[in-house]
Amino acid sequence: MSEKYAAAYEFAAKKHEGQLRRGGEPYITHPAAVAEILREQGMDEEYLITALFHDLLEDTDATEQEIEAFGGERVLRAVKLLTKREGYVMSEYISGIKSDPIAYAVKGADRLHNLRSAFVADIDFRRKYIKESIEWYLDFSPEIPEAVKALCESIGEPFDVK
Repeated sequence: MSEKYAAAYEFAAKKHEGQLRRGGEPYITHPAAVAEILREQGMDEEYLITALFHDLLEDTDATEQEIEAFGGERVLRAVKLLTKREGYVMSEYISGIKSDPIAYAVKGADRLHNLRSAFVADIDFRRKYIKESIEWYLDFSPEIPEAVKALCESIGEPFDVK
């Protein structure tokens, strides 16, 4: 792990301090897992730092200037594309992400990790997440369809792509 990545991790961990995932684990475990998925795919440091930072603008008081200082202009651009703003339109959000290779890869890994960890959520949440994944995210990673199928099986429903 590089010094730059370690500093980015510490920054993200500090900003997410006190936040928990649905299963009760510290929130930083999610961006760290997204970064690990990308590392396993052979992605470079910009992708990994973007993964660590992908929820900062949406869920913390981190600023664009702080993100750019740690990751640079390309990381900031990708993080901004990954941030759902108030009143966002899903088709525009997805189109923006698909316009940037870093944002696209991070969103695929983000969705994959969320699908793999959604088993702790209630059935209504899982149904909603399955539907959204099928409608918008199946092509983001070759592993997403299998993860959706597993989540469908967890609630006793068939994997039905329409």
